[in-house]
Amino acid sequence: MTGSMRLAPIALLVLGAIDAAGYSVIAPTVPAIARAEDAGPAVMGALVASFAAGTLVGYFLAGLVVARRGVRVALLIGIALIALGSLAFVLEGGLGAYFVGRVTMGLGSGGLWIALTLATIERSPGREYVQMSRLLAAYSVGALLGPALAALGGIRAPFLAYLLLVAASIPLVFALGDPAATKRLGSDRRILRLPGFWLAGGGVLFAILALGVVEGVLPLHFASALSQAQVAGLLVGTSLVVGTSAVAAGAGRPRPLLAASLVLAVVGIGLAGAGSGVGLWLPALGLAGLGIGLGETAAAGILLDQVGTQRLVTAMVVWSQLGLLGYMVGPLAGGAVAAGLGYDWLVLVPLAAGAPVAVALGLSRR
Repeated sequence: MTGSMRLAPIALLVLGAIDAAGYSVIAPTVPAIARAEDAGPAVMGALVASFAAGTLVGYFLAGLVVARRGVRVALLIGIALIALGSLAFVLEGGLGAYFVGRVTMGLGSGGLWIALTLATIERSPGREYVQMSRLLAAYSVGALLGPALAALGGIRAPFLAYLLLVAASIPLVFALGDPAATKRLGSDRRILRLPGFWLAGGGVLFAILALGVVEGVLPLHFASALSQAQVAGLLVGTSLVVGTSAVAAGAGRPRPLLAASLVLAVVGIGLAGAGSGVGLWLPALGLAGLGIGLGETAAAGILLDQVGTQRLVTAMVVWSQLGLLGYMVGPLAGGAVAAGLGYDWLVLVPLAAGAPVAVALGLSRR
């Protein structure tokens, strides 16, 4: 085994962690941006959501690049777009520039995710499921890096630190070397008609929707009794559980793990919404994090089992878009339920998303 072949798995995981930090680096800087631009919560919410809009488009464009030019070119384009978008915040260009910058970062991040997942699968013949579980875990751990960078304060410093980190990752792309696998990744739209594909898509939508509820709605509930630092500690702990369970799921069978994910995430979010103190919030978030991590990896396993690597590109793009859709819908639906009915009823959101997945899972077993 050559040095580049040994380094490739590590390089892919590091790139994934750096990509994940781009999602979360903005959250602690939102108050500073709002003060500087005299903007309200609606505008700030739109700014945060603009990243996800760019990412959805980035998924599609990256699929085209990978199919025609390969994963290395897609990785380099993704990194370049993320760096370019970060410059808007480093230069403190104003609200309009921040929107453009965040959409550009989202485009790059979407491209990076597609390229990383396909590069991981391309370089893991016979071990695709295990390696995907590790990549998902790297994204969970990388989500802790963004808030750490934001602790530098202000607007410019966190994004400058992230920009330098992104630039430093470029050598990792060239260190990947050529994949050991000789078969190329291809596209096939016919896989979108397979029931197994939609089971995988529903599974990842559910898992990421649950993550969106935990990160986008429950912190407001926790803030009724905890300081900002304590709420951050709860979320850091949850991310660690998500990452650990995502890795552990690589050793199990996807369908039973997806079934367990549905139960654990629903129960965990339900208890967290109904609880009023750390005594219940801690175990509730542990259950929710366990369910989310299991669900992400199980959904990836079902996708790989149903599609196969030779026609994976189209499937991976659409599957990833479904997951991001869950992250957009989770906070929106969860916020509406919490505002209208109270946090006690927050369980309705993952329950509604999980019910059709449970039905599809039961039918697939028949």
